[in-house]
Amino acid sequence: MEILPNDFIIRRTPDESILERKIEGAKETNKDEELVNVCKDFEAIFIHMMMKEMRNTIPEDGFIEKSTATKIFEDMFDEEISKEVAKKGQGIGLAKMLYEQFKRQNPSL
Repeated sequence: MEILPNDFIIRRTPDESILERKIEGAKETNKDEELVNVCKDFEAIFIHMMMKEMRNTIPEDGFIEKSTATKIFEDMFDEEISKEVAKKGQGIGLAKMLYEQFKRQNPSL
C-alpha cells in the first residue's frame, strides 16, 4: 500500500504520477489484480473530482460560515465515499472499461 503525501487531500489536483507508477508496476509484474486495483483507484479519483464539483454548486451563504476544518473534513469524507463506491461491485463502470482497454492495448498484462 502506498502512503499519499499529507497535502494530497488539501490540493485541488491529484498527483497523476502515483497512478502512473502503479500502472508501470502492474506492467512489470504482469498481475491482473494489480491492474484492476489501479483502474479502481482511477475511478475513485474521478468520482471524488465529480463529487467536489457537485459540492461547489451548493451555495455557501447559509447561517453558519464554513471553516477551513469543515471544508477539509467534507473533502476527506467525499474522498472516502468515492473510494467505497469504486471498490464495491462494479462501481460506476469506469474501472471496468479502463481495464478492458488496457488489456486490449497491452496483451502481455
